[in-house]
Amino acid sequence: MLLTTTDYVPDRKVVEVLGIVRGTCVRAKHIGKDLRAAGRTLIGGEMTYYSDLLRESRETAVQRMVEEAEALGADAVVNVRFHTSAVMAGAAEVLAYGTAVRVSS
Repeated sequence: MLLTTTDYVPDRKVVEVLGIVRGTCVRAKHIGKDLRAAGRTLIGGEMTYYSDLLRESRETAVQRMVEEAEALGADAVVNVRFHTSAVMAGAAEVLAYGTAVRVSS
């Protein structure tokens, strides 16, 4: 599956637009790791727990988006975008979305 943030696939022609596809993942923080990360705010530096949490969430959201595109018969998703939002205290949603297409080879 080809994924691109552009509205085209280089060296290929979009031959069919299949529709919008999306994948989402909601994850909650672990209270113990959250307390440790809070300590990081005092001394500075990267909060690797949060970085890892969001990276894993993005990967899950992308995989779910790809599965939805494959179910439509797509071989590419163009205009891929991400959106993150807090759904409640301590939990965040990552949404990946784009347009499923078929492209020439």
